[in-house]
Amino acid sequence: MPDRAEIHLEGVPETQLWTLYQRAAEARRRDTVLEDPKAVELVDAIGYPFEERFGTKAFGQWQALRARRFDQEVRRFLAHHPDGTVVSLGEGLETQFWRVDNGRVRWLTVELPESAEVRRRVLPAGSPRQRILGCSALDVRWMDEVDATRGVLITAQGLLMYLRPAEVHGLITACARRFPGAALVFDAIPPWFSAASKAGKLKTDGYVAPPMPWALAPAELRWLDGADGIAEVRRLPPPTGRGLLHRILMPALTRTPVVRDQLLTIMIARFAR
Repeated sequence: MPDRAEIHLEGVPETQLWTLYQRAAEARRRDTVLEDPKAVELVDAIGYPFEERFGTKAFGQWQALRARRFDQEVRRFLAHHPDGTVVSLGEGLETQFWRVDNGRVRWLTVELPESAEVRRRVLPAGSPRQRILGCSALDVRWMDEVDATRGVLITAQGLLMYLRPAEVHGLITACARRFPGAALVFDAIPPWFSAASKAGKLKTDGYVAPPMPWALAPAELRWLDGADGIAEVRRLPPPTGRGLLHRILMPALTRTPVVRDQLLTIMIARFAR
């Protein structure tokens, strides 16, 4: 077996290893809800104490279903814009390109320089249509690298919750202004989850999740609904999964407003033309 690539990340950048670990754990199952052989290959190629650091793989299906919902939106976009550009903000070690590639999509990964270097080292571009830009998603100069002539979809999976509210507002507003007619798919956490992260309560024996300042509180929903340049904001239902929780209970709970507001959410914001 070739030597594994040693990875050393801390803070928010380390979270990409947790999501990769969970997604790969689910992908190894015979009854997986997400075919992701690239994630399995990647975990096997990285020298990192995944199990010692993160412990349980119990969130594998949830993580895979989240990724599958994002995949569905990317495929929906590509059905109408087969030569379009997908901009993946804070992509980390997500392997979505290999799951959704239609042979024509242009893909831009925008990631912090430290994480971008890790991605280049262990997950090299599989196509000349892929590019990695090492900068913060808040550095709007990344927008100059986007060809918007064939359509644009922006994704922010596991990113916005680590930003401050003013940063989230500024980023979304800048995207709406720069890419009229495009859309942003993102996930968000409820206020109680944000509070737990800031109190250091989201942890395993070897790992404590970093603070997550931004949550989708009612005030944030009102801001999104009224923000300049946003034509529509709506929740995206989770895909149906395996077992009682993900096959029956979660779909039902997401249709109940009081309960739905306490769950992790995937949203789409469409920008006005």
